[in-house]
Amino acid sequence: MTHSPATPSAVASGAAARLRVSGLSTSFATEAGRIHSVSDVSFVIEPGKTLALVGESGSGKSVTSLSLMGLHARTSHAEVGGQAIFVKRNGEAVDLLALKESDKRELRGNEIAMIFQEPMTSLNPVLTVGEQIAESARLHLGMDRRTAHAHARRMLELVEIPAAGQRVNEYPHQLSGGMRQRVMIAQAMACNPTLLIADEPTTALDVTIQAQILALMGRLQKETGMSILFVTHNLGVVAQYADAVAVMYAGRIVESASVHALFAEPQHPYTRGLLACLPGVARRNALAQGLHGKPVLKAIPGQVASPLAPPPGCAFAPRCDRASADCDRQVPKLVATGEARLTRCLQYVERVAA
Repeated sequence: MTHSPATPSAVASGAAARLRVSGLSTSFATEAGRIHSVSDVSFVIEPGKTLALVGESGSGKSVTSLSLMGLHARTSHAEVGGQAIFVKRNGEAVDLLALKESDKRELRGNEIAMIFQEPMTSLNPVLTVGEQIAESARLHLGMDRRTAHAHARRMLELVEIPAAGQRVNEYPHQLSGGMRQRVMIAQAMACNPTLLIADEPTTALDVTIQAQILALMGRLQKETGMSILFVTHNLGVVAQYADAVAVMYAGRIVESASVHALFAEPQHPYTRGLLACLPGVARRNALAQGLHGKPVLKAIPGQVASPLAPPPGCAFAPRCDRASADCDRQVPKLVATGEARLTRCLQYVERVAA
């Protein structure tokens, strides 16, 4: 793993940031050569706020979160560059990408916790859920076995699992999908983290359970003041639960803004395409055009380019209905297009400049 100097970051200002990521880039070794899954990603998460990282499958969202946690498989030979300044609860600022492995282990599960998208593959099937929660308490909080077990039960009660005294001694396969996800949240919250990374935490759940899990995370955030990096492809969820949003495409952030600004006036063609896929947005656009029939959902044509053969210019140009010859030749920069707003699009930037 290597660490390159951070590139100048066009990130929203804010000295009180909980996490400030600048120029994050991640590549992996493959038989076909080294591929770049994430390139020059920069964002800021403020204390007590939620940043949603949005994009299609393969856009680099999960790679970004795993890079911050240092959890890439060793066999992938990941090389991570850039800077990720994290402010601990005692006020000390550290670069997550430059820490030794022992220091990362001290932060993981303690100050920074992660919820994975599939709890059945993340929870240990041969340990009770109580033991898995108690392990963090013993390691980071110095609790003895009995105290840690009682703490695990309290955490299950905190995430509203019924009959917590019974469930604490059960194994993951004995619980429903919704309960397993609550166990994952309880495990993540066991040491009261200041930053929670949630990687598609509700993907495998039905909409009713999904709403309960998201409401639970929102309540815990208000009670503890933690910051959240919410990785998702669901813009409907983003509209309800996030404060700011960064849209990723082909390993790069193509637009970032407050949730209100992004939904009110999306600037990048990819963002507009994603929003046009939402029934509510399609209905609103149809009414704005005087069309009172059933709204037509618009799909984005084509597919994300392979990281083994990226296009020479803008990665979205092959799918963009507004692309020009310059878009096929030039990789656009992420530039400020408003207060706390960034966009990576030649067409939009040129139009604003004019």
